[in-house]
Amino acid sequence: SDSISLGLALVAFIIAEKAATAAKTYGYKRTEILASTVNGITLIVIAGYIIYEAIGRFTNPPEVATFGMLIISSIGLFVNIVVAWMMMRGADTKDNLNMRGAYLHVLSDMLGSVGAIAAALLMIGFGWQWADPLASVIVAILVFRSGVSLTKSSVHILMENTPKNVEAIVQMIKAKEGVYDVADVHVWTVTSGLNAFTCRIAVDGQMRVSETNALLHDIEHELLHANIQHSTIQL
Repeated sequence: SDSISLGLALVAFIIAEKAATAAKTYGYKRTEILASTVNGITLIVIAGYIIYEAIGRFTNPPEVATFGMLIISSIGLFVNIVVAWMMMRGADTKDNLNMRGAYLHVLSDMLGSVGAIAAALLMIGFGWQWADPLASVIVAILVFRSGVSLTKSSVHILMENTPKNVEAIVQMIKAKEGVYDVADVHVWTVTSGLNAFTCRIAVDGQMRVSETNALLHDIEHELLHANIQHSTIQL
């Protein structure tokens, strides 16, 4: 699942790089959000499956090859630490949902390795067979939480819901000299790092064209600082 999620993130990046066309004026940038949605849902499904398997093992624990489990999980932990470190160095795993989805898959596998190591040591040292399913449930809950968070953020963008700072943006525009009203406001996220904004602004009818152009330039500059990269404003 980690390999698939990383591959999906890479393919989404490649497709998103394609140029915009007359049929797709924003290009293929939403592909990254679709990929992060798939990765988020996959995390939820994986967590549910792990919990389902763990419940059965509490009542009927199978024989576990503890030493093999310890060796494999230690190798897995090392590999995932290296991959997570590389991703943190070279990618935006906080704000880019596509990268966050791939990164969370790696983190979930890392948590699984930590849980497996702990469970193997407890079974070797104390013979506690229930440590295996218990570790699985704890890890699965953490993975489930990450999956839900990622899926909610992705669906929020797909539904074209507004970013959090919309009211502050409107108040900023209204505070400009010569602005009477701001109406028909629409703000949405195209993809991670690309927000769009449209509105109508009523201005003082005595303003010159040069003054309205200066006002428009000032507002667009402020919008860039508010993380709005694409704006269309009707005066």
